[in-house]
Amino acid sequence: MNLSSVIYPIVSLGGLGLVFGAGLAYASQKFAVEVDPKVEEVRNALPSANCGACGYPGCEAFAKAIVEGKAPIEGCPVGGASCAESLGEIMGVEANAGVKKVAKVICNGDTSKCKEDFDYQGVEDCVAATMVAGGSKSCKYGCLGLGTCVRECPFDAIDIVDNRIARINPEKCTGCTKCIAVCPKDVIDMVPYEQDVIITCNNKETGKVVRPKCGVACISCKICVKSCPFEAIDFENNLAFIDYEKCTNCFVCVEKCPTKAIEGQLEKRKKALIHEDLCIGCTICKKNCPVDAIEGELKENHKIIEDKCIGCGVCEQKCPKDAITMIK
Repeated sequence: MNLSSVIYPIVSLGGLGLVFGAGLAYASQKFAVEVDPKVEEVRNALPSANCGACGYPGCEAFAKAIVEGKAPIEGCPVGGASCAESLGEIMGVEANAGVKKVAKVICNGDTSKCKEDFDYQGVEDCVAATMVAGGSKSCKYGCLGLGTCVRECPFDAIDIVDNRIARINPEKCTGCTKCIAVCPKDVIDMVPYEQDVIITCNNKETGKVVRPKCGVACISCKICVKSCPFEAIDFENNLAFIDYEKCTNCFVCVEKCPTKAIEGQLEKRKKALIHEDLCIGCTICKKNCPVDAIEGELKENHKIIEDKCIGCGVCEQKCPKDAITMIK
């Protein structure tokens, strides 16, 4: 065997490798794109979800936009308030993350409560099912429960529970809104994380039309609108809706709704407690209580009438002496 026939190719390939390597090294230096160290710092403070909920294609693009002043530091719903605070420290500005919001399925009409028009046997996907007469449910505004949102959620925050309806775990939800974008029924909405009282119906038909279809639908009776002590519930397109900024989670509407279309766990309702050693009998709490649940005369210790108290917290907010505490 001719040794030169082996050595020459090896030397040639090695030489070419050195030449190309040197060329790449030179190119990397010559055409290097300088990265702002602050962009790197902001990028490292982000949660690396790359979900696009901020309006940018990924965390890298969002970080660059923040440093360039094109995006707000509160723009990452996944990171939330803590992330915004960290970004504020990096950028030297004050964070104002606002109220944390999570996704919520505005429907309780599972197959045990909402009638089915036919037995759907197609692809297990809400979008596909909608193409067949709008879906199998009698209510064309309800959750189909076939898991399109489940597959889209990057945080495993959504499950299909018994009787085929989607449920979102608020502890896992980051508010990225991806589920909202893919839901063909527009039945998912963003609600405040601390909100206990939520109207869980999306049907905009009249009560006469919707009543035979679903047992937990809003029937346009407006009882909740009339009974709310804080005028926090309004009515539009045959459907009640809550102004969350006005709502105090007093649960009065939950008690009054005849079809249970308003969700709220009554065991979460708080009660006011007046500390006698701090109360000066100024009557401010009594005057401001919307349901007359406080008794007592001027300059005398006041008391809560427990059967009347709705746990709205107005008295606690108004007391000038911090003599009232809301307890469970």
